[in-house]
Amino acid sequence: MQTDKLFFDYTTGEPFNANIIDIIQPKNYDDDIIGLILDKTIFYPEGGGQPGDRGTINSCELVDVRETDGEIVHLVSAEQGRQLQSGPAELILDAARRRDFTVQHSAQHLLSGTLLRLAGCQTVSMHLGDVICSIDLNCPDIPAETLFAAEEEIAKAIEEDHHFIIHLCPPEDISSFPLRSTPPKGEEIIRVIEIQGHDHSPCGGTHCTSTGQIAMLRILGTEKHKSMTRLHFIAGRRVLLNHRLLHHNASLISRSLKIPLGEIGEGVLALLEKANTLERRLKEMEEAAAQAKARDLIAKAGTPQEKDAVLVESYPNDIDEVIRIGRAAQKLTESVIILASEKDTKFAAFCSDKNFDIRPLFAIDFEKAKGKGGGGPSFFQGQFATTEDLHAFIEELKGKL
Repeated sequence: MQTDKLFFDYTTGEPFNANIIDIIQPKNYDDDIIGLILDKTIFYPEGGGQPGDRGTINSCELVDVRETDGEIVHLVSAEQGRQLQSGPAELILDAARRRDFTVQHSAQHLLSGTLLRLAGCQTVSMHLGDVICSIDLNCPDIPAETLFAAEEEIAKAIEEDHHFIIHLCPPEDISSFPLRSTPPKGEEIIRVIEIQGHDHSPCGGTHCTSTGQIAMLRILGTEKHKSMTRLHFIAGRRVLLNHRLLHHNASLISRSLKIPLGEIGEGVLALLEKANTLERRLKEMEEAAAQAKARDLIAKAGTPQEKDAVLVESYPNDIDEVIRIGRAAQKLTESVIILASEKDTKFAAFCSDKNFDIRPLFAIDFEKAKGKGGGGPSFFQGQFATTEDLHAFIEELKGKL
């Protein structure tokens, strides 16, 4: 028995009565998912880039709706579905979600038709996401002015409220329509969606009755995808939600920087330039401080700049600053340098002589203190579980070296 497809005409959240005629274990799914076959359905199955509907069947939440080999399978979790059995079922459609994806899908047709007309860019594929939608176009690049012109054309078409017309072929002759894409093969009846004066496309998805129901479309940007261009867009209420989010964030920046909302772009750029200048100055100061501490380290050790000497010292600073001190000291002496960061319970060992292996100097004590780390002959970095382990390791080195 084939399921009657009523999803094109049913768009409300009112309960709908149907019957469960079979409960199956669907292919390619684990045992935690079961499939329901109904005598009729108001749920659109995933296909053509449009996600399947959501809702409930006898209060069990739909995970997805798929059509395989002409059979529509309604997927629910096995945990919830254990209560289900063949017989009467109450179906409730998530009407808000259906309406959202219907708007996104209709907007995609209008967008694809407009870009084909303005730029000669053919839509190769499309994806309707839960937050952002996208189309892949067979153009390596689309100028910004073309995208702006497309948005303006689409806004005009929405304001003019052109009708969506559904053509069924047969009985209508599919060759009589200037199709934007090639119709699928093997279908007994092909639906052609016409947007008066803007687009003709074979499609099995849900659509608005007129362009006015789209309300608004916004192109969010483009990116390279293989040899094509991937364009991201949103439509309908998603534009409103996106604007609310952007306005909220812009207002936060405006208040924080104490500048008008319309000037936050220039204000943020000025702030970043100032921050970059301060960061460069900070790095210069950190390097100067590291060099000073390196000179103090060598002076404190009171040893000549020879290969046989080993300098061991602890600092309260983090390991990054400790490594800066060590790198600076390397330039001043050929001695082995072992420096500890008490803050991070880490140490680093250095030697400017590339022919000398520093690891045997501390390998036994490092393993004894259960340190973890690694490195090569002239640089090694390690870490200990506790500050006490680090102190014990450093004291042991000082006593030996």
